[in-house]
Amino acid sequence: VKDDSRLENWLEKVKKFNIRELTTFARGIERDIEAVKNAIRTEFSNGVIEGVINKLKVIKRIMYGRCSFELLRLKVIMS
Repeated sequence: VKDDSRLENWLEKVKKFNIRELTTFARGIERDIEAVKNAIRTEFSNGVIEGVINKLKVIKRIMYGRCSFELLRLKVIMS
């Protein structure tokens, strides 16, 4: 488990710099602070699942209008 205490210190420092892009980025992090902290604390990621979903969407686009559902299913299983 990683320590997320440095994140809040960093966010406070960023606000003092008055750099618009950095401040906007920090505000975005603050809006979803719990999700960001959870990403720091845990080793879990949904990256693998997102990759699988993306691959399925690509196969579906390639096969669009060319075949039956059964052929699409076989293409997904074989890939």
